[in-house]
Amino acid sequence: MNFAQGIKMAFKSILSNKLRSLLTMLGIIIGVTAVIALVALGQGATKSVTEQVQSLGTNLLTVNILGRGTTNTLSLKEADELGNISGIQYLAPASTTNASVKSGTESVNVSVVGTNAEYADVREYQVATGRFLSQIDLDFYQKVAVIGSQTASDLFSGGNPIGQYVQINGSRFKVVGVLASKGSTTNGSSDEVVMIPQSSAERLFKSKGVRTIYVQVETADQIDAVAARLETALSKKFRGNTDSYRVFNQSDVLSTLSTVTGTLSLALGGIAGISLLVGGIGIMNIMLVSVTERTREIGIRKAIGAKKRDILTQFLIESMALSGLGGLLGIGIGIGAAKLAASLLKMQVEFSANIIVVAFVFSVLIGVIFGMFPANKAATLKPIEALRFE
Repeated sequence: MNFAQGIKMAFKSILSNKLRSLLTMLGIIIGVTAVIALVALGQGATKSVTEQVQSLGTNLLTVNILGRGTTNTLSLKEADELGNISGIQYLAPASTTNASVKSGTESVNVSVVGTNAEYADVREYQVATGRFLSQIDLDFYQKVAVIGSQTASDLFSGGNPIGQYVQINGSRFKVVGVLASKGSTTNGSSDEVVMIPQSSAERLFKSKGVRTIYVQVETADQIDAVAARLETALSKKFRGNTDSYRVFNQSDVLSTLSTVTGTLSLALGGIAGISLLVGGIGIMNIMLVSVTERTREIGIRKAIGAKKRDILTQFLIESMALSGLGGLLGIGIGIGAAKLAASLLKMQVEFSANIIVVAFVFSVLIGVIFGMFPANKAATLKPIEALRFE
């Protein structure tokens, strides 16, 4: 019996019991669907978060001040002095507070960031209209504000905010700039924000000093050296107490994030792969039933000259056809399910050709492995006993 004839006979057998064949393939279909959909969603989430982290720049350092004696901040002057370290291009201290911002009868709760003139360069904000904060605003405690695009829309309903006033916790600030839309990050919307001079923020919220400092290094290859210099400077300020500060490298964060999300995607794929094994057991079960049902057919074929390998090949092809068809259906359903879930959950989805190929090949191998025992059982039947079977 040649291979083409074996395929023809396998499909004839499958089509003769359509419902049973479909139920047999169901485990494979669910397994392949789960593998493709879960891994695609996992990789999509990984890509989305990675893009957000990379958008901040791989040459970004973040300094968090955790404590210094009875205080847990650096003064604005001490923070600015860190900008003199070699290799630093921009340095922006920042203190963020949630506050109520009003304009007329409109009111929103947004993040109010007290910072300096270099914050836009460090965090890659663009000004759509007006201007950003300047050093003179900090030096003279100016009550000026730069607002995000969504905040501008909420408070001024499409009108021009420049030159208008907003009230932040009851204190009037003049709007001097509107930021271009930047979208959302893992920390929330970048467009629902108000930025004011750090000096004015300290007076407004009665809170001295800063706990977060963003540092942009001149080139990415200098980042380790600059981080070391920052740690040295901070160690001197905190008298060797290294628990009082942390310097986070954006590249390290990205590397750790990639490792974690990669492991998560692998775990999701592994869990979904269990369904393929269950599907394989279903195939073995139905093939054993098929061998029993077709015992007389096997006996007749052997009696007229069919060899052991012919019977073995026939049932193996049938098992592979079941698992292969289930794999193909699973691929189609998995791609559709992933796109639907991404649309409903507003997530990115990222399909991997390698994962799709591996899932299909694995489904076919499941058919071979779990079809081997029934096929061997059929091949070893003795013709006389098979012909006697009722």
